[in-house]
Amino acid sequence: MANAITKHIPNTVTCFNLFSGCIACVVAFEAKYEWAMCFIVLGAIFDFFDGMLARLLKAPSPIGKELDSLADMVTFGLAPAVMLFSFFKEPSLEYPEMMPLFLPQYLPFVAFLLAIFSGLRLAKFNVDERQTSSFIGMPTPANALFWSSLIVGCQSFLINYVSALMIIPFILFFCWILVAEIPMFSLKFKNLSWKDNKVTYIFLAGCLPLLIFLHIGGIAAVIVWYILLSLITRKN
Repeated sequence: MANAITKHIPNTVTCFNLFSGCIACVVAFEAKYEWAMCFIVLGAIFDFFDGMLARLLKAPSPIGKELDSLADMVTFGLAPAVMLFSFFKEPSLEYPEMMPLFLPQYLPFVAFLLAIFSGLRLAKFNVDERQTSSFIGMPTPANALFWSSLIVGCQSFLINYVSALMIIPFILFFCWILVAEIPMFSLKFKNLSWKDNKVTYIFLAGCLPLLIFLHIGGIAAVIVWYILLSLITRKN
């Protein structure tokens, strides 16, 4: 009886991740960006613990693997895309004057490219046996944290100094890096030695000043730092 209950614990935690992602989407459509980010972060916490619990309880399952991807698709794919979609609709966000009048009402839908490429990224991860100790392409939680923290932490800057069209190249870049054949390091520690975790230690050391000086917006800067360090240290 105890074993029957135990094997369902990881999947239950995964469902909490999925629930968090659903709520994040709802509040994102209402332009409550801070709450949306909170639920994305909460989903990331559940996403961390479901895998850990599956290993500790020795309860991995094919259903759990698929459920995890579905939950991640909502929390880290759809939710940040909805946040960006709502942000594009902000009345104070600037559009170039020469832009045809009908384009601003359709341009926000470009945000959903992030959801599409997040789905592709998760599908690739499920069938790619190379991604056991590191990643190929950027993980979807990193993408979600970048966009949610950018919108929450840098909202006034984006509205006052950034044109809506200037955001499009960043969307396209993140769509590409989600599925690109670029090795990106994992934050998992095998031990505490400098030799085996040098890149992780360097990454963490660089995160601290970014978070101190930039606050919530610093999370977006941390993701950029993660991408840059992965590109610098990757093995050709």
